[in-house]
Amino acid sequence: MRQTSINSQYKLYEMATPKPVPSPQVHTEVLSQSDPRFRVKPFQQMAAACTGAVMTSLIMTPLDVVKIRLQAQQMALLSKQCFIFCNGLMDHVCPCLGGDQWYRRPSPFTGTLDAIIKISRNEGITSLWSGLSPTLVLAIPSTVVYFTTYEQLRTRLNDRYKDPVTNKQPIWVPMLSGLTARFSAATCVSPMELVRTKMQSQRLSYLDVHYVIKGLVKLHGYKGLWKGLTATLCRDVPFSGIYWVCYEYLKSYFYPEENVTFWFSFLAGSASGTIAAFITTPFDVVKTHQQIDIAAQIYKDEEMQKKPKKSMFYWFRRMYAENGVRGLYTGLTPRVAKIAPACAIMVSTFEYGKNFFEVYNMNRYKRQHEAEF
Repeated sequence: MRQTSINSQYKLYEMATPKPVPSPQVHTEVLSQSDPRFRVKPFQQMAAACTGAVMTSLIMTPLDVVKIRLQAQQMALLSKQCFIFCNGLMDHVCPCLGGDQWYRRPSPFTGTLDAIIKISRNEGITSLWSGLSPTLVLAIPSTVVYFTTYEQLRTRLNDRYKDPVTNKQPIWVPMLSGLTARFSAATCVSPMELVRTKMQSQRLSYLDVHYVIKGLVKLHGYKGLWKGLTATLCRDVPFSGIYWVCYEYLKSYFYPEENVTFWFSFLAGSASGTIAAFITTPFDVVKTHQQIDIAAQIYKDEEMQKKPKKSMFYWFRRMYAENGVRGLYTGLTPRVAKIAPACAIMVSTFEYGKNFFEVYNMNRYKRQHEAEF
């Protein structure tokens, strides 16, 4: 009887004593921005590349406008054929037309700074961005294709072939990715550049683009839409491979486990662009001559059609015979002065955009994961 009474009291005590409530599960996962789950999506890469292209065009176009205006003071543009316009991202062939064109407006300049001041004062500051619209029409799709292709290919090759111990990517991964990306971008944009050049020769608007394509196909066939592509690839493809190898090496050496800062990517992009520009300058000189020769055929179809097309090797032999090795490095200083800041602005803006979207993807994952608990 007594044992039964004790058991009953114990059960009553258990029922009266409050039991501890289990604490809710706390999410303690440590997240890293470099986690593959937070990688930048293709659409986000396009947005970052597009921002970089616009920024580079806005900053570099005035410098090239000044360079062309300084050249126009001399007799170089009096042939009424064409000249090369480049904002650091792309080359554009423009016709030397008569009349009050932006590159012919009279103003004696003594130098770059003097030209910037006089153009801004006499013609308005917007004149420093002459030719920006056609530049953006081609630069934005080209840059989007280029950087998106590079980043997508590099990350996939790196996931498959990186060293499992050191977690480093092989040196050939950025090289192959850069070569493929530049080949893809140049091939896609080459018909657009040729169409734009033809439109300039006839002073047509972008609404008449179908008439231009129809005329070019009738005159040259579909292969004619890629005239001059070989010369462009011979310069831009090696440049891209060398550039990305140098940049990724500097990036992995100084920031092996972290995301690069804006200013590091700016300086590394400038240094890599300088090295690549120096090595590929001979191809740039030959490409410029060949591009102008091809454009002359477009601007003067009736006069130039019967003349045979000069190959890249012809221009190499001609330039070397006339001026030796020095002739193949003509314009090295202005080329580096243009490419180094353009590469720095483009890659630092792109890296900043990538970093922004990686943080955005990580925070979005956090909010979604915490909502489950």
